[in-house]
Amino acid sequence: MLPRPVTGRRGGAAGLLALAAVVLVAAGCSASGPADDGATEPWRPAAGTTWQYQLSGPLDVSADAAVFVVDGAETTAEQVRQLHDRDRRVVCYVNVGAHEDWRDDAARFPADVVGAPLDGWPGERWLDVRRTDVLLPLLAARFDVCRDKGFDAVEGDNVDGYANESGFPLESEEQLAFNRAVADLAHDRGLAIGLKNDVDQLAELEPSFDFAINEECAAFDECGAYAPFVRAGKAVLHVEYAAECPRAVRGLSTIVKDLDLGAPLRRC
Repeated sequence: MLPRPVTGRRGGAAGLLALAAVVLVAAGCSASGPADDGATEPWRPAAGTTWQYQLSGPLDVSADAAVFVVDGAETTAEQVRQLHDRDRRVVCYVNVGAHEDWRDDAARFPADVVGAPLDGWPGERWLDVRRTDVLLPLLAARFDVCRDKGFDAVEGDNVDGYANESGFPLESEEQLAFNRAVADLAHDRGLAIGLKNDVDQLAELEPSFDFAINEECAAFDECGAYAPFVRAGKAVLHVEYAAECPRAVRGLSTIVKDLDLGAPLRRC
């Protein structure tokens, strides 16, 4: 899936002041680095790490970045190995909160868990995240693929259906329960997991997630909301879809990309 606008925005100048305050505390602390062979704790990206976000086009393994976020279904085990050979870490993109009708397992999702279309993204529909009995086994199979291909972590997309017109009467507590269950799926497989957007639930979910991925917090004036992750010494991988770099925010790893998330990369 390509990036999309997210509702339920918050943040602003007060949040940026809070973020600036915690950066000084977190500066001397970082998330755990690459795990030793045989370690039980999953790898986590270090705060301030460099990264590449590519979900379309031929994968450019030569990009100058320590962490690559790529499509889990389209990226091969050989490509993951090539990135590891270059001392890169690799994050497996999985759409956990929306149905994509082009995926190989699309027919395995029952019609009653598939809801309203995602505005602007043909072929995608929100999922009923209350139905963990149905969704978690399907997502576990996808995470198994990530693990078996050698990925280091997972990005779970569309984890804020409760804040959108999903077609289901989702409550915030139901979204929190689903997101935590998805994090557990990753951790059970030795994979780290990043929280994608879901800005209004960052404080509640930070303990369950190893890092964060944000789209357009500068454009929506909400980067300050990431203070809980910065305070915890966790990486915040931040992308803006703009022509120029935004004003720098300490504690965030910011890049600028085209909306199609192809190979071209500009680090800020």
